[in-house]
Amino acid sequence: MKIYTKKGDKGITGLIGGTRISKKSLRIDSYGTIDELNSFIGLVRDFEIDSKTKIQLIEIQDRLFTIGSSLAADPEKSSMKLPSLSDEDICNLENWIDEMNLTLPEMRFFVLPGGHQAVSFCHVARCVCRRAERIVVELSDLEFVDPIVLSYLNRLSDYLFTVCRKLSQDFGAVEEIWKPRL
Repeated sequence: MKIYTKKGDKGITGLIGGTRISKKSLRIDSYGTIDELNSFIGLVRDFEIDSKTKIQLIEIQDRLFTIGSSLAADPEKSSMKLPSLSDEDICNLENWIDEMNLTLPEMRFFVLPGGHQAVSFCHVARCVCRRAERIVVELSDLEFVDPIVLSYLNRLSDYLFTVCRKLSQDFGAVEEIWKPRL
């Protein structure tokens, strides 16, 4: 399989199902942002973090490929069997959040992103996740998007925030409290 086809040289690409659309379309932006999120999660995974979190991040990356394939398919023309998300995927995120929160100090203030490179990249991933969610919400106002995708992205940003806090604790990084000037 060649890596280049030259079919996109004029700013048009194909969806699963054969539909050709502009690369600036909301659908392309949605799964492109999911791909960006997946890459940042891979970057976080490349740090020396605990194996349990690495395994969770690999599973999340798999789910992001599932979301990307769903978003890359024409909802009206694609008949290809694609992987799908389940309620269990969302429950996993919730359980992992709850488990991490057992060892984290109670949140009483907003914290500034930073403290360690792994934490900072995880915050970037969280922000990209929120952007992906906003784009997918906009897309869902115009075309069909499986509602579980929105639920998963919403919960994933909560998970990533919790991982940021856990990594801060694991690396002994100080969580800088935001002190608003009033």
